[in-house]
Amino acid sequence: MATNFPASLDSLTNPTSSDSLNSPSHSAQHANSNDAIEALQAKVGADSSAVTTSLDYKVAQLEGQGAYTSYTPSFTNFTLGNGTAIGRYAQVNDLVFVEGLVILGSTSVMGTSPQISHPVGTSSSDVFISNTLRYDESGVANYVGTIWIYPNQIYLGTFYTGATWAGGGFMNATTPFTWGTGDVFTWQYFYRTI
Repeated sequence: MATNFPASLDSLTNPTSSDSLNSPSHSAQHANSNDAIEALQAKVGADSSAVTTSLDYKVAQLEGQGAYTSYTPSFTNFTLGNGTAIGRYAQVNDLVFVEGLVILGSTSVMGTSPQISHPVGTSSSDVFISNTLRYDESGVANYVGTIWIYPNQIYLGTFYTGATWAGGGFMNATTPFTWGTGDVFTWQYFYRTI
């Protein structure tokens, strides 16, 4: 009997101490056991298996999900110049978590409605789930804001400028403050890829 595993479980006959070597067949017992062991090894897989149906391969794929990967943010309406940009993301299936930080340098230029491209894929819909912070180095003040998420990029929005609530406009060269060397903006958001 060849093994049925992994399509179904085998029903193996266990000999008793009073059975002769030919009933059940001793050689058939070894052959059936060997077939079952080989099928188990194929299903489990060797270490670092490249066989996509093996459990070793599938576990390695799961373990790799959610690990952070660095990326270089791509900007529109913002020039990094000699500033510093740090980005990272973690992807679990189609869900992507993104974090980033920019420290402006002396040649950085803030434009109107700056945009940052997603690190991977396209967002499945326009959503409004996010967090962003701005730090004014010269004024030593923090400003909170939000992020508008679009299919290919995000826009950084502002909620608060100085002592006045500003109803949710986009960042620009003077909102929420006049940008200069050492100022910081961050982003944290998640989206589903399509």
